[in-house]
Amino acid sequence: MTDIIIAKEHLDGHSICLCKGGEWFTDDGRGISPMMRFTAQNKPLEGYSAADIIVGRAAAMLFVKACIVSVYARVLSKGAKEYLDEHNISVSYETLTEKIIDRTGKDICPMEKAVADITDPDEGYEALKAALERLKAANHTG
Repeated sequence: MTDIIIAKEHLDGHSICLCKGGEWFTDDGRGISPMMRFTAQNKPLEGYSAADIIVGRAAAMLFVKACIVSVYARVLSKGAKEYLDEHNISVSYETLTEKIIDRTGKDICPMEKAVADITDPDEGYEALKAALERLKAANHTG
């Protein structure tokens, strides 16, 4: 069985599952938070396959930065598919959507907005970090 199939089989009940060499682990963080945390911790993910519930361009950038080799998404944005294709990362999905919508269902996801005009994964990570800090600050002042 391939790593991406193992990751996909263990996704149920979790937000992300990563697998390499048949060894897998899951995380239940919301949105891009697991990949942001793994990146901040310099968790070695090179060569892993990732199964995720929702993959937009922001998540795709984090996968590229982490050197993930294969991605499965239940929902994948067209921008994420293009970005993963450009970086020669194998991608499969259940539903392909135009864009990822925020949690209110009224606007584009703020993480997607943060990386809309960025192509470099390192710049994307920094932009996402700044966007998350702005959201956190806004939630604490409101």
